[in-house]
Amino acid sequence: MVDAWRLLDTGLASAARNIALNRALLEARDADEIPSTLRFLRYAPSVLIGCRQSVAQEVELAECQAQAIVVQRRVTGGNAWLVNERALGWELYLHRREVGKAGLASVTARIGNAAAAAVAALGLDARYRAPGEVEVDCRAVGEIACAVEGEALLLQGVLVIAAGSVELARVLRIPGGRGTDAIAAAQARFAGIGDLLGLRTDVRRLKRNLGEAFESEFDVELREGDLTLTEDARYTSALREVQTADWLDLVASSVTDMPLLEGSVRGGHLRASLKYERPSRIVRQIWFASETVIAPRVLGELEAALRDCPLERVAARVERFFSGGARATPGATPQDFVNVVKLAIGEPLAA
Repeated sequence: MVDAWRLLDTGLASAARNIALNRALLEARDADEIPSTLRFLRYAPSVLIGCRQSVAQEVELAECQAQAIVVQRRVTGGNAWLVNERALGWELYLHRREVGKAGLASVTARIGNAAAAAVAALGLDARYRAPGEVEVDCRAVGEIACAVEGEALLLQGVLVIAAGSVELARVLRIPGGRGTDAIAAAQARFAGIGDLLGLRTDVRRLKRNLGEAFESEFDVELREGDLTLTEDARYTSALREVQTADWLDLVASSVTDMPLLEGSVRGGHLRASLKYERPSRIVRQIWFASETVIAPRVLGELEAALRDCPLERVAARVERFFSGGARATPGATPQDFVNVVKLAIGEPLAA
């Protein structure tokens, strides 16, 4: 007999209400009070930072306030997200027994590939790109993050219908700062599904595609349901905490500990803009630019491979990346990529 999972559609809500529901459903799934669930949701304009991120290091608060964009903290990890009514949120609440002994990276890839298949069914060449993106032609149209509560897993994603790259470059602290170059860099890396299709996106069809992709992946049947009384009680309790300043400031680190840095090699033909966490010596995010004919896919995949990379592991990751397949970089060597990162940070180059 095919297992039945619940399908919820909670519609448009504030970031605080959506995050409180994350807490409620995740706790209820851990307690085995509810079946595994697929939830669709929409957000009022918000910046959602990852559970381990600091607001000061990720967000331009003054710009958010000027644009009436709320800042909230997710229960999942990963990068900060800019969301609004033009983004479709989806979430899977699972029990560990439904994914076996697979690690989080494997589970995320499995679900990310299913989400990419749902987007591809609209007529786009969508793919999953680790550690947590759905991309089309090297531009991210969605992101995925996860959280664990006991025996329960939350895989949380967002698919962007219409991208706001200018807005993104102004409200988030991204590599390259907030100038024209940063806006152009954001436009080269992010897109909306509707923008790429060149027509109005049928969100109902996208939801249907996602539901069918997850049903096929897990060999289950989705059945529409409602929130339970237990979930409602958990939600009410969680909302009180999520709406406090203590929740938002759960992680509070100085912006000076996460500078935006830049460097170049080969006479400026290869450049790197990055966010570097000085105390932990971790490259949190990096964007490359090249005036040679390096394929955008190569640069995008390398940027993803170096996300959250300890500085002492950069050389090894670059070497592994270029040894893993035929990735041509005319005018630049693997060592050039290592050197440009070190120069941006101010580290000495190898003799």
